[in-house]
Amino acid sequence: METVSENILDVTLIEPREKHPTIFAKFDLLKEGESLTIHNDHDPKPLYYQLLGERGNIFTWEYLEEGPEWWKVRISKRISGEKDETLGQIAAKDLRKALVFKKYGIDFCCGGKKTVKEACEAKGLDVTQIEKELQETEKSIPNANNLPFNDWSIDFLADYIVNTHHTYVRKNLPELVFYANKVSRVHGSRHPELIKINQCVEEINNELNSHMQKEEIVLFPYVKQLVAAKNSGEALPSSHFGTVRGPINMMEMEHELVGKNLEEIKKLTINYTLPADACMSYSMLYRLLEEFESDLNIHIHLENNILFPKAIEIESELAN
Repeated sequence: METVSENILDVTLIEPREKHPTIFAKFDLLKEGESLTIHNDHDPKPLYYQLLGERGNIFTWEYLEEGPEWWKVRISKRISGEKDETLGQIAAKDLRKALVFKKYGIDFCCGGKKTVKEACEAKGLDVTQIEKELQETEKSIPNANNLPFNDWSIDFLADYIVNTHHTYVRKNLPELVFYANKVSRVHGSRHPELIKINQCVEEINNELNSHMQKEEIVLFPYVKQLVAAKNSGEALPSSHFGTVRGPINMMEMEHELVGKNLEEIKKLTINYTLPADACMSYSMLYRLLEEFESDLNIHIHLENNILFPKAIEIESELAN
């Protein structure tokens, strides 16, 4: 026999063969936006995948309690037309959640257009675990240093990117190039992966220096013109490259190239794990690589997931 109170279903009181059919029946009766909370004596994770397989992506799944005696999950029916947020949108709203993506090697900057489900499926990850950890970040990680990038005007954000991230790249990339070359020459015979790492660093160096110059000379000044036109009620500013989508598409392609090189470096270094015979220069190279990757992830995230979409939106508004 089942017990239902305020749309709470105690699954432990249902015959085993009737549990999932009963839950499905209750879920089907929900109106859009309504929720069903199930109580169980074990993790109902298999239900998540069965519900996803048989009903599709029309629900959200939130753990309210996880043992040891009770597992409580709130299942909510989505409103029609409501889609999963992308990785980029999630990180744009709360950058603390990017720590979860980084932990599992999920690319939220260059790969920011995927949803959590799509990213987990591609990497063979447990989507319920990832979503649970994303929910927990709001409670467990202080928000003091989470700058409100998504609330900033994009002309201000463009200046921030140049002054913070472009400055970081110009300061640290020459040192990274120096150590990659040095360590490759000294240790490459015993660690051939260092030769490929050095090649990747050279490609990153060549790509980023040209890339940042194009942003500072072409794209970002036009972004500022778009904001100024919107604020003053003026017409859409003219440009020699057509719409802003042109340079943005190029910037995103270049981000992708740099991202692939960094991903290759992570594989070659086994996530920056030093070998037993590593010297000080070897250690310095790996530290610089890891720090550079962390900064570049935020750098590309701010452009791909916040600045670029908003620039396209403003241009579209001015054109209509």
